Amino acid sequence: MQHRTANFRTLDGWVRPIPKELDSPQTLVLAFCGPELFDQPELLSELAAAMPQSVLLGCSTSGEISGDAVSDCSISVAVARFEHTTLKRASTTLAGAGDSYAAGKRLAEQLAGDDLSATFLLSDGLCVNGTPLVNGLRENLPQGVSITGGLAGDGSRFARTWVLDGAKPKVDAVVAVGLYGSRVRVGHGSIGGWSDFGPERLITRSEGNVLYELDGKPALDLYKTYLGDLANELPGSALLFPLAVRSAEGGTKALVRTILAVDEANRTMTFAGDIPQGDVARLMRARTDQLIDSAGQAAREACEDAAVSGSALVISVSCVGRRLVLGERAEEEVESVLDSLPGGCSHAGFYAYGEISPRAREGVSELHNQTMTVTVFDEI
Repeated sequence: MQHRTANFRTLDGWVRPIPKELDSPQTLVLAFCGPELFDQPELLSELAAAMPQSVLLGCSTSGEISGDAVSDCSISVAVARFEHTTLKRASTTLAGAGDSYAAGKRLAEQLAGDDLSATFLLSDGLCVNGTPLVNGLRENLPQGVSITGGLAGDGSRFARTWVLDGAKPKVDAVVAVGLYGSRVRVGHGSIGGWSDFGPERLITRSEGNVLYELDGKPALDLYKTYLGDLANELPGSALLFPLAVRSAEGGTKALVRTILAVDEANRTMTFAGDIPQGDVARLMRARTDQLIDSAGQAAREACEDAAVSGSALVISVSCVGRRLVLGERAEEEVESVLDSLPGGCSHAGFYAYGEISPRAREGVSELHNQTMTVTVFDEI
C-alpha cells in the first residue's frame, strides 16, 4: 500500500500537491474541508479531476488536521493506494434525524459483500442522530466489520454541514466506503480523557437524541445552572461541558454526548446521539493535559489493533469540543497522535460533531462525542 497526504490553504494554494500518480480504482481519497468550500466547488472539482479513477469522499469540518498541524478554511487530503484491497463508495440522503437508522441500513445494503472487512463513514452533522445511523449500518453488515468515521462539522456555528460524494458537496447526506479483501488491516482507538463532576441525574424523559427532563426537571434549565454566564453562548458553550451517559443498572461504561441544539421554548437539548430514558447522566469537564495525553493513547491503541509496525495511513477524528477546550494547544493533541505512530506514517483528519469507532478493541462500533478516535489503514 502506498499513501500520501495533500494540503490546500486558501492563501497559499496546494502547499502539498495532490499525488496524481497514486490514482487508480483501488485508491481511497479522503478530503476534509473548511465549511466555506461548499461555496467554492471548483476546488473540490479540481481534486476530483486530479484523481478521476479513485474513490473520493469527504466532509466539512470544525478544523482540518494535516500532519502535525490544525487549520481552518483549508483542505486536508489523505490518499491510500491499495494493492490487494478493493473499494466501493455508498451514499444516501437523510430525510431528517428520524431517518438515521434506515439510512444506515440503506448504506449496508449498498456495501454488502462476503469479503467486506471495514467501512469508513462520513455524515452530515446536523440533520442526523448518529446512534441509530451507526446501529443501522452495523446491524445490517456481517458481524466483525468495523465502522469508523465521523459527523461533519461547522466550527461552533452549527449552521450548515455537508459531505463530499465524489466531486459533489451535499447537505443532508451520508457517504461511506467499504474495504474488501483479507489483506487489508484497519485498526482503531478511541479515548476521551474527560472527568465527571457534579451529581448523577436520572434521565426521566427523552426521545431518541432529544433530552426533556433530568430528575423530573426541564433539562435545559438544570444545565444552565451549571453553565452560569456561559449559558448565554449556547449551544456553542455546551461543547465545553458534555454529558456522560450510562445505564442506571450499575453499568460502569459511559458514552459521552455533545449538544447540537437547544430549544428555548420547550426547554430541551438535542444531542449528536441517543440519550436513553432511564439511564443516568453526569456533567463532564477536562484538563488540557488529559486530552493531549489521551490522544496519544488512542493512536497507540489503533496501531496495536492493526498490528502496525511500519508506515500506514492514519486518520484522526477528534471533537470540536476538545478543540475549544484546548484552544491554542489543539496542535499538541495532534502532535501527541503523531508522536505515538511508527515513523513514515501519513496523518490527516478533522474535528467533528461526532466520532465513530469501536469503544474498545473487542467492542462494537458506536457514536462517541468529545473523543479522539484514530483509524489506521494498512495492508499485508
